[in-house]
Amino acid sequence: MSIVARDHRTLPDLSCDLLVVGGGAAGVATAVTAARGGLAVVLVERHGFCGGGAVAGHSGTVCGLYLASEGRANRPEQVVWGFAEEFVRALEARGGLADPVRYGKTFTRVHDPVVWRETADDLLRDAGVSVIYHAVATRVLLEGAEAVEGAEVWTKEGPLRVRARLSVDASGDADLVAMAGLPSFIGDNGRVQNPTMIFRLMGVDLAAFRAAYGEDTIMPAAVSEMIAAANAAGRYRLPRSKIWLFPTTRPGELLCNCTRVVGADGRELNPLSWRDFAEAEIEGRRQAREYARFFRDHLAGCADAFVNDMAVQVGVRQTRQVAGRARLANADVVAGAKRADGIARSPWPIELHAGEKPKVHWLIDDVYEVPFGCFVPVRGAGLLVAGRCLSAEHEAVASARVTAQCFAYGHAVGHAARLALREGIAPGAIRGEDLRAVLNRDGARLD
Repeated sequence: MSIVARDHRTLPDLSCDLLVVGGGAAGVATAVTAARGGLAVVLVERHGFCGGGAVAGHSGTVCGLYLASEGRANRPEQVVWGFAEEFVRALEARGGLADPVRYGKTFTRVHDPVVWRETADDLLRDAGVSVIYHAVATRVLLEGAEAVEGAEVWTKEGPLRVRARLSVDASGDADLVAMAGLPSFIGDNGRVQNPTMIFRLMGVDLAAFRAAYGEDTIMPAAVSEMIAAANAAGRYRLPRSKIWLFPTTRPGELLCNCTRVVGADGRELNPLSWRDFAEAEIEGRRQAREYARFFRDHLAGCADAFVNDMAVQVGVRQTRQVAGRARLANADVVAGAKRADGIARSPWPIELHAGEKPKVHWLIDDVYEVPFGCFVPVRGAGLLVAGRCLSAEHEAVASARVTAQCFAYGHAVGHAARLALREGIAPGAIRGEDLRAVLNRDGARLD
């Protein structure tokens, strides 16, 4: 007897102007911006909340807002505005965002992941976005060979076809791009940066902790040396020695970015593989417990600390990316390249996570700009991308993927969707220069 895959459930088709797949920073910014522009928007998110890597992955910080400077300037200088600024102010109003904290040569801000979820919920609701939580896009709807007309979505109620005049892949993994058979690539010839299991440590004496290690959230060399020595002696299993510990909005709590999740065979695990993803989750939780044990035993202020939360999933830095009409080059980031068609700016360093110590390459007192073409597939129609699956070289995406920039990408792509559908312009025909002008009128301060 032959086996046939079936699902007898059926749902009526859903139609909209814009379908956004993925509710991370880029997806939320895209959906809210487009809906405010008068589009009927549907957002599909696989979790029961928005936030992506910032919330489900517990990255926990809004990075990319401030310039980096030599001489350890004491005051942060903000250079990214627009939707990122709006979201930051909304988090502040709810008590869900800490003051800027030192991160090497720049600053970042730690957020409360619960407040992040609620802030996104309210912005989406107020803009009139239809949100489908606990849903995953399983197939694209194609007209002809490469014209995307929406997606088929799995829900607990049954499969749902969402027909859309335009779709945005904000999945982080270029899922719609891959389903449509459009050109894409994975990391550096298939090699990606390792995922990380971020966790929270409660019961910390923060006064003692700060007195011992200072205000910089990148821990000093003395801590790295202790970790390396303990790992070498076999007393703990601590594969990463350079670590980042952030005081949060909650009393006595540290956000801990310190694990290095690789496979049992030493490979950098790729979350596009279900085997790798599962291995990463299990190994990540084991490492989190081991680092917490080391902190209790050796770090000032941590003797009574305990793990009070771990990320819903490992933090994913890099997987599949779209092959776009433009590509952000490593050299663009290092040189602080400016472009007339730039629709987002970034001061954030290149952070390469591989080996015992992440490598950080700073851009000092400068920003680079990301062109609109990085979000337009080189082929196909009816699809844009937003977020970390932008078209960018391996090292460039190690800078361009962070939260403030993803907000900026979504802000731009949301306006591009409005222009395309309201003005009857093919997305690929939108000039980055014109989109930049629209963004400046909406508070992006790119000029």
